Amino acid sequence: MTKIPKILLIYTGGTIGMVKDFNTGALKTFNFDKLLTHIPEINLLHCNIESVSFEEPIDSSNMNISNWVILAEIIEENYYNFDGFVILHGSDTMSYTASAISFMFENLSKPIIFTGSQLPIGDLRTDAKENLITAIQIASSQEQELPVISEVCLYFEYKLYRANRTTKVNAEHFQAFYSPNFPPLGESGVYLKFSKELLFKSNVDDKPLKVRKNLDNNIAILKIFPGITEVVIHAILSIENLKGVIIETYGSGNAPTQSWFINLLKKAISKGIYIVNVTQCISGSVILGHYETSEHLKNIGIINGKDITTESALAKLMYLLGENLPKNEFKAVFEKSLRGEMREDL
Repeated sequence: MTKIPKILLIYTGGTIGMVKDFNTGALKTFNFDKLLTHIPEINLLHCNIESVSFEEPIDSSNMNISNWVILAEIIEENYYNFDGFVILHGSDTMSYTASAISFMFENLSKPIIFTGSQLPIGDLRTDAKENLITAIQIASSQEQELPVISEVCLYFEYKLYRANRTTKVNAEHFQAFYSPNFPPLGESGVYLKFSKELLFKSNVDDKPLKVRKNLDNNIAILKIFPGITEVVIHAILSIENLKGVIIETYGSGNAPTQSWFINLLKKAISKGIYIVNVTQCISGSVILGHYETSEHLKNIGIINGKDITTESALAKLMYLLGENLPKNEFKAVFEKSLRGEMREDL
């Protein structure tokens, strides 16, 4: 007899979990215990669904590392009782949270699928139903009683993406997310199709799940712009207890060549601050040394972020800082793909 997959639906907050009170017009939080009342189509899915919500659902703008740990612990506590997990999350910071969860879960062998919506679940034109139904279907997809997906993904508007490759690109369109440097893992049309050759396979070999919860948020993001001043960069690099900086540079990793700029970065690195170079461009990669304007960054020991997104770089930096790696290993570990978040051959 074929085993029926068990899926845990976790609601953290966000638009997807809202319904409109037709008497007042106000949005209120959806009761997920009555999910089948609102979306009877879920009865057609070949799985058993249970749901749990954050005690106090939050707008994703208020998401922080404490909430990431709460979410990780819910999954950890239920990991061996369920075959897959669907996380309902506000779209604004979904790529950040999904990236963080991908790094926090080591030796993952089950699907964790993030989804949300641009319109509330009770809205006439909502995208919530399709996103939710398909995300559950993806999480419950199995072959020979093994999950098709064994990584953290993000599903939105007919596309399944590797979560730590995504970024939100539109505040109004239903197609809100994009994976600029890695193709979709699957697409939903008349049929649900997976690109199996792209799926991430960590060599688990029955290794026990490890959940890394020691995230360190003593970091900053510094976006380079024409006319940026020495005062601004000095102020950021002088923040008390600062441990890491993601520097968003031009094009393929280019930045000003003035001596004051290089000297400030060199001083920060000498103090033990890790500086990661990512591109401001929506797609493409940092290639240090490709132009003269990035050669100096390569020479002082800047970490090459390659084609990683800013969201994923932030999550990875918090994760690795929390692991207290030896200083002489940190750069090499960051520049290695851990969860399929970057190309290594760059």
